[in-house]
Parts: sequence; C-alpha cells; structure tokens
Amino acid sequence: MSARLWLTSIVALAISLTVLATAATYAFSHFPQQMLGRHEEMESATAIVSGLRFDSAGRPASVQLPTQTAWIFEVLPTELKYRVLGERGGVLLASKGAQGDEAWIADDLSGSVGKIQRVDIAAKPFEILTLRVEHGPAVFYVQTATAERFIDALIGSKVKPMPAIIKTIIVVATIIFGLTFPFTVHRVLRPLREASRAAARITPRNLTTRLSIEGIPSEIKPLIHAFNEALDRLENGFAVQQQFLASAAHELQTPLTLIRGQIELQPGIDDKELLFREIDLMARQVRQLLHLAEVSESQNFSFGEVNIVEVVQDVVAYLARKADRKKVTLRLETSVAPPSIWADRSALFILLKNIVENAINASPAHGAIVLIVDAVSVQVQDEGPGIRQEHLPFLFKRFWRAPDARHDGAGLGLAICKEIATAHEWRLTVSSLLSGTRFAVWFS
Repeated sequence: MSARLWLTSIVALAISLTVLATAATYAFSHFPQQMLGRHEEMESATAIVSGLRFDSAGRPASVQLPTQTAWIFEVLPTELKYRVLGERGGVLLASKGAQGDEAWIADDLSGSVGKIQRVDIAAKPFEILTLRVEHGPAVFYVQTATAERFIDALIGSKVKPMPAIIKTIIVVATIIFGLTFPFTVHRVLRPLREASRAAARITPRNLTTRLSIEGIPSEIKPLIHAFNEALDRLENGFAVQQQFLASAAHELQTPLTLIRGQIELQPGIDDKELLFREIDLMARQVRQLLHLAEVSESQNFSFGEVNIVEVVQDVVAYLARKADRKKVTLRLETSVAPPSIWADRSALFILLKNIVENAINASPAHGAIVLIVDAVSVQVQDEGPGIRQEHLPFLFKRFWRAPDARHDGAGLGLAICKEIATAHEWRLTVSSLLSGTRFAVWFS
C-alpha cells in the first residue's frame, strides 16, 4: 500500500506541476505585457510615490529612490523617465531627460490615474502610467514613461529562461517530494502498523487484549471498534465452549464409572471384555477432554522449577505396563545432566505421556522407543511405520485422526500437547526417520 501511495502521489505531483508550469509558460509567452510589463511599470511608479519628500510648505522637494532604481533612471534617461506634477499639471520634479513643460498626456490627469496609456515622446513610443498622490489638502500626480522597446527587452530577458527554470523546478520538486514522501507515509501509517502488531499478538490465550484507538486516525477508528467488538464475541464464545467442554467431561466421568461397576457385578453379561474396552476408551476420551479444557486456560497452570529427567522417568514408569502389553521397549538416554526448567510439572507430564503413548501405539511388537533428554530438548523416537508427508500439517489439530490409523483414539492427544507447548512458549517438531518418527519438544 505504501508503494502504491508513493507512486500515485509522485505521478499526481508531476502532473500537477506540469499543468501549472504549462499554464504559466503560456501566460508569460502570450501575454507578456500584462504579466510582466505592467508589473514592472507599477513597481517603478510606486517606488517614486514612496520616495517623495516634501518641504515645509507641503510641496514635493525631492525623490529618494532605492539605489538600483535610481541607477536605472540615471543611466537610461532615454528609456525610463518620471515626473511629479502639480494638480494643474505643472512639472514640479523630473528625472534626467524628462525636463520641459510639454505634457506627456493631453487628457485630464484625474481621468488617467491607474491607467497605462501609449504616447509618442520625441517620436518614440512610450507607455505612461499616472498615480495620484495626496499630501494634506494638496493633490499631486506621479507619471512614469517607459519606452516600449525597453519593456520588450526586459520581458525577453525574463521570459526566455523561464521554461528551463520551470523544468528544473519540476524535476527538483519531484525528486525532493519522492525522497521525503516515504518518511511521511511511514509516520502517518505508524498507528496502523502498531495496531497490526497488537492484533497479531492476540491468541486464544489472551483474548482479553483489545486494540487501542489512541493515535489512530479517525477514518480507521470504526474498523478498530469493529475488530474489538468481534474479539468480545469471540472471547465470549470461546469461554462458553470451554465451560461446556469441561462440564460435559465432568458429567460423563461418574456415569462411566458406574456403568463399568454394574457390568462387573452382572455375571450373565456376554462379551464383558469388549464392553470394558469401549468404556475404557470412552473414559480415556473424557479425561483428554478434561485435559484439553484445563490446558486451554493459562490460569490453570502452576509454574515452578522442574527436573526434566524426573518427569521423563515418571512417564516411562506410568506407561511401562502398556508398553509391556504391546511388547515394546522403553529406553531413556541422557547425554548430559539437563538444567531445571520453568514449567508446570503436571502439564509437562501430560505432554510427554501423550507423545510416548502414541509412539507405543504406532510401534510394532518387539520394537523400541528411545527417549533422549539433553540440555534443550526431549526427543521421542519410535520404530513405527512413520507419518505420511501429507498428514503432517494436521497432526496437532483437534479431533483429527489419520485415515489409516490402527489404534483407537479421539484425535486429542497431540492437540493437548500443542496447547501445553504454546502456553510454555516451547516448540514441537516432527520428523520422519528411515524407520519410524521422531517427536521433539524444544525448551529454548
């Protein structure tokens, strides 16, 4: 967006300057008298009016002109002249070459004020400008006479270099604007970038966070308000979902226990083992739902110093009977004594238990599962059939199970692992081996 805005602004500026420059060049080229000649004549006459000095009797005594203007009247008496006239037209003061009593304009002076009239003086065309000067009750007139050839030369000297100057100004202005505009855009869009970074930090674990509208342009505030309202609805829906999940799991635990007990007490029920298997599977899924509800809320974690090796040993001991039934060997390898980590011990136990349990389910009879503990990770390697490449993106999704899965489950175990790892800011990685799969939990 910044690049498009920059490019659009540069093009718009260049077009605008070109149009203005073209219009100015056309005006100066086709109407030079109106644009420059009249301006120069008015400046000269105004300078004479401002430089008038009066004697004690209130009559014009002298004219004090700026140095450059006085020099021009001095060196170009045949091209530029002025007179100071009385109310009746008598010459009171005059520049070099303008002396004499012959009137430049025969008309009434009061009717010529502010006008530029063309007359011939000594057979040369001049333009005469008349201004009225009031000093107390007395009225005087200032007249300037400028030769037309002098005006043409003056206009030529100013108009001729104008196109080159305008082109240079356009190029320089465009370059300066192009260099400074990115900084302006960067500053203007800073509130949006800050809002984007704040939005990126919002996860299911901190849905209470809201975007600040401080410093946000008024045009963007409705969008921020709408986003915050969407977060309110999302937070409420997530809370209701978690409450339902936990309540349903709690409500299912007791009936499952009672059903299993009743089946055990009834001697005439066939296929008890099949029923026990189904009930145990359902109870396991209920426990996983409870775990998922617990690890999805950050306030349910209790952090402290945890010895990684001790937790891994507890996991191996807990799953030893299951591994024996599957005729799978669990082997723990510790290359160095890893330091303690800051974690929730029970959550770490659940994470590693789920990974190792999946490895046991995937391993063939007489296979081996190696748990490697080092200073920065715990790795679990099995000798199972491995995970197909197209299934890797779905491994940690809730309730997802591989189409060719050979063991029972609800697809929650690895989703729970992901929640725990996210809460601790750990990384979970999966890689395929020549024979089997390696899951790794990275603590740093």
